[in-house]
Amino acid sequence: MALYFTSLNSGSNGNCYYVGTDTDAVLVDVGLSCRETEKRMKGLGLNMKTVKAIFVSHEHGDHIKGVSTLANKYSLPVYITKKTAGYGPRLIGHLSRSFLHKEIITIGGLEITPFVKYHDASDPHSFIISSKGITVGVFTDIGQVCKEVVHHFKQCHAVFLESNYDEDMLENGRYPIHLKNRIRGGHGHLSNKEALELFINHRSPNLSHLLLSHLSKENNSPEIAAALFQQHAGDVKITVASRYQSTEVFTISAREHNKETSMIRSFKPMQLGLFQ
Repeated sequence: MALYFTSLNSGSNGNCYYVGTDTDAVLVDVGLSCRETEKRMKGLGLNMKTVKAIFVSHEHGDHIKGVSTLANKYSLPVYITKKTAGYGPRLIGHLSRSFLHKEIITIGGLEITPFVKYHDASDPHSFIISSKGITVGVFTDIGQVCKEVVHHFKQCHAVFLESNYDEDMLENGRYPIHLKNRIRGGHGHLSNKEALELFINHRSPNLSHLLLSHLSKENNSPEIAAALFQQHAGDVKITVASRYQSTEVFTISAREHNKETSMIRSFKPMQLGLFQ
């Protein structure tokens, strides 16, 4: 059994992450239009028929833009907390499913565990997705590295980890002070430095892939973030998730007799540049 994962897009212009097996997959957030989501899935050789559900982290537009249209078109259940649903996408009633903190949700051969986090939204959650001993985490829009983030990060073989801003670029940039304080104030986003400390201090020995995600267009650069993490990467593959295009589709497979041992390979139906 293998888990496949890719970022269809990552940034303030739209976030959408795919995690699945050969038969079952989920999308975490759909901040792209329905048409663009379908286009990027097709370009990567991924079939919408494998997608069995959408999970919504919070109600900000860059995470829910395409949820309603995609869910309604394919009759996909949307897992969203009751508080978030009050502010979030309009859904056909029977498609909406609520969830609670640390409630394990089974979708085919996948187990999805949501957990609360700090962010300036009504009821924000992140997720880990597991199958046959392999776990992929989607950790973006995180205001601070709390105990829940640390606990779930330690379980992951691969992680989409927010590395939103460079502290000096934010401080010296053109954003007004109230927006700078919102970003770095504990309910906004993780800096490169904060994300790096989490990576260095709490990564699992089984972590093989780290996808730096939700980079700010104004206050960060892919080159700065990648270079910073590469110094401490060891055997972990560092990839920057682009705000303009999908990453390649990565694969992690686990030997059934030893779930702590993994074989890693990359599945590249469409090779894309890192910094485009």
